[in-house]
Amino acid sequence: MAVKFRDYYDVLGVPRTATADEVKREYRRLARAHHPDLKPAAERGRAAERFKEINEAYEVLSDPEKRKKYDALGEHWKGGMDFTAAPGSDGRGGRGVQWTTTTAGADDAETFGDFSDFFAAIFGRSGGGAARGRRASFEGGDVEATMPVTVDELIRGGRRRVSLPNGQSVEVEIPRGAREGTVLRVAGKGEPGAGGGPPGDLYLYARLIPHPRYRVAGDDLEVDLPLQPWQAVLGDRVRVDTPDGPVTVNVPPGTQSGRRLRLRGRGLPRGDGSRGDLHAVVRIAVPERPGAAERAAYEALRQASPGRAR
Repeated sequence: MAVKFRDYYDVLGVPRTATADEVKREYRRLARAHHPDLKPAAERGRAAERFKEINEAYEVLSDPEKRKKYDALGEHWKGGMDFTAAPGSDGRGGRGVQWTTTTAGADDAETFGDFSDFFAAIFGRSGGGAARGRRASFEGGDVEATMPVTVDELIRGGRRRVSLPNGQSVEVEIPRGAREGTVLRVAGKGEPGAGGGPPGDLYLYARLIPHPRYRVAGDDLEVDLPLQPWQAVLGDRVRVDTPDGPVTVNVPPGTQSGRRLRLRGRGLPRGDGSRGDLHAVVRIAVPERPGAAERAAYEALRQASPGRAR
């Protein structure tokens, strides 16, 4: 009996030279994409037919003996051409093995139908091998998302409730010492599995929210330290706000704008338990509207420093 030839390589979208790993990888991608359990009700019938084609192709190309027998037919066959099994073939009818899969959350197996007449013509009723009764289940896909974090959370850690695309929410532990780009894995909160398979995982990428005062530089923090001109010239003791509370630092006489005053151990936590530093960056603050006394003082300074600016 003539049947329609099936190009299993074309079904999986792989070349005839594809390795076993390449066949398996493409099969898993296609099977997950077309699994009826993951389709709306109106699309499940069409998806089931495509799913059967993918499974049949993989049943042949993943088995070295079946693939060798299939390849022996030659490369000139194209999908849809009439094919008749050679005399002596072990194909004896139009019914092949059954492929079943378990609907997620269901107890009974749903039959997606037999393999094709073409399969039966080559491999016979018992040609399904391990496929007979095997249940197709796939782990759900992983989900990736960004999670805003603050400088305070990088320093102290914390807990954050994150809303998921499916409308659910999950509480996430932000570890002390996290950084921009730190990946947090939440097991089982990805896309649902198919055929009773487990759900995928949720991966959250930490994205640092700009802080109004502190800048992150590796393990260190930076903060601007505004100084009046006279403080920079004469030196002073000034207050600096740190994430751990205010501290007083000495400003040496003759401090230039841009100088960095280091406060050890006031930065971000490291993996070994130590911390980076906080750098107070000096910015000379010039009064925009000096009063009469200030203007007179600056005029006197100009007279006392002839040509210094030049």
